Amino acid sequence: MNDAPQNPSSATDPQVESALADLRSRIDALDARLVALLNERAQIVVEIGACKRDKDAPIYAPHREAAVLQRVIDANDGPLQPRTIEAIYRELMSGSFALEQPLRIGYLGPPGSFSHVAATAHFGSSVAYEDMHDIDGVFTEVRRGRVDYALAPIENSAHGGVADTLDALRAARGEVVICAESLIGVRHHLLANCAPEEVCKIHSRPEVFSQCKQWLATQYPRAALIHWPSSSRAAMEAKAEHDADRRAGAAAIGSELAGKIYGLNTLFIDVEDDPGNVTRFAVVSRKAAQRTGDDKTSIMFTTDDKPGALVAVLAAFEDAGVNLSHIDKRPSGKENWTYTFFIDAMGHPEDEPVLRAIEGAERRCREVLVLGGYPKAKRIL
Repeated sequence: MNDAPQNPSSATDPQVESALADLRSRIDALDARLVALLNERAQIVVEIGACKRDKDAPIYAPHREAAVLQRVIDANDGPLQPRTIEAIYRELMSGSFALEQPLRIGYLGPPGSFSHVAATAHFGSSVAYEDMHDIDGVFTEVRRGRVDYALAPIENSAHGGVADTLDALRAARGEVVICAESLIGVRHHLLANCAPEEVCKIHSRPEVFSQCKQWLATQYPRAALIHWPSSSRAAMEAKAEHDADRRAGAAAIGSELAGKIYGLNTLFIDVEDDPGNVTRFAVVSRKAAQRTGDDKTSIMFTTDDKPGALVAVLAAFEDAGVNLSHIDKRPSGKENWTYTFFIDAMGHPEDEPVLRAIEGAERRCREVLVLGGYPKAKRIL
């Protein structure tokens, strides 16, 4: 007599396999319907593209994008998460752009940078991407029409405004405006082609090291930290150093995308000290965005050099009932100890309260420039 324990599921395996086969068949049928519906939608997109070309209308319309995303998320009863629905539709819209008219999107490179990550998260994989070597180049190429849109980091939740982008917005003088924003969760990974215990030098940006300070102090207190202008350049250098000498112990902190592009393995994921760290990116264009009813307006102004000047300008927004969500300052570049201020006001420049606040600020400032009104980002990508 065989007393060996029997697998309790063995008797039901045929029933389980039959049930799985039925469920998979239903999925296959749904997939076929989904593909047919997607192509039916795409055909309408082609017709929309023809209409836009006749009217010389922009292919990417941030107000329409915001409305579509909000509508499909509102229609979602689960079990898929809202961010999953948004990701699907962002990629679907990316394919739609390619059908209407090829788009070229600029980003602060090299490839694999967090600006590149932000660009692909916002615009999807079906558009063309162009690597810009500095922030000034991002704005210059948009102004010259060599790229249709571009992304530039404007603010980090832990470290505040990005000075280079603020300076570039000021220099653009309204020829390039913010037409959308994107919130990207900062995720840093340790990338290397050696074993974790062999790492003795780590390449990255100074800002990245500061965002991973505690983790580095705990895990690699003796590692040499080597600074580069971008995390993607750091990944390139770590890979080149390892290829030249496999005993070098070279690693980099960067994005998952950088690891894939430059052929580095991910040793540790999410090594940032603050898992809630978010970078806000500005999508810039030569064309302003239409109002949606849930917008932001970015404004630059320079005050008179006298007591209470800044308070008087901010009072113009308070009197108009307009909330300010962000304020930053940069040296004016014209006179010592004078500053240009950057603010984000809740609302669109066409909204009456915002318009009234801007007019009040103009009476109290040397200069006021609206940098763009655009849909407020609602979710972190």
